[in-house]
This record gives sequence, C-alpha cells and structure tokens, in this order.
Amino acid sequence: MLYFFKRLKWRFIWSWRGVRRTWESEYSFRSWVWANVVSAALALILPISLAEQALILSLGVLVLAFELLNTAVEHTVDYISEETHPLAEKAKDAASAGVFLSSLAAGTAWLVVLTQFIPW
Repeated sequence: MLYFFKRLKWRFIWSWRGVRRTWESEYSFRSWVWANVVSAALALILPISLAEQALILSLGVLVLAFELLNTAVEHTVDYISEETHPLAEKAKDAASAGVFLSSLAAGTAWLVVLTQFIPW
C-alpha cells in the first residue's frame, strides 16, 4: 500500500510539472485556462442547477486536457523531425481538431444552459 502512495505522489508531481511547463510555453493553453476561469465563475454565479454547473466545469477541464494532449502531439512530432511530412501534418491537425471538438462541446453546453434565461 505504501508503494501505491509513493507512486501516486510521483504521478501528481509529474502531472503538475506538465501543466506548469505547458502554461509557461503555450499561449493557447494559457488562453484556455483564462477562458475556463471566466466560464467557471459564471457557472458558479448564475442560478443554474448543480448538474449544469458540473457539466460546464467538467467540459472546461476536458478542453484543457485536450489542449495538453495536443501540445504533447506537437512536441513529439517536432522532436522526431522538423521536416514537413504529410503524416506529421495529419497528426497535428487531428490533435488540434480534438481541442476544437471539445471546445465545441463546452460551447454547446453553455448555449443550452443559457437558453433558460431567454424569455420565450
């Protein structure tokens, strides 16, 4: 059991280092973090249900997770070769599309949640 907690501690340290390094080097990640700060504040201030708050907050975290994975793909592809290659371009585009689709999901959730404030 002690081994489990030692490994858990190291996983947390490595993960936090990845977040910190990405924050320091990636403008896009910092932009999504600030967008999520605003989104989270609105989700907690507006009179919406706990389920809606959970959905908004969870989708925001998923956008950040996809942005981290996108960064990992970009760095890995660049490490392997700086030459332009169709497969490298496809990999980078697919990772970017993952960020886009996750942000689309978060935006859709916000639109649905906000429709309750429209007087029909």
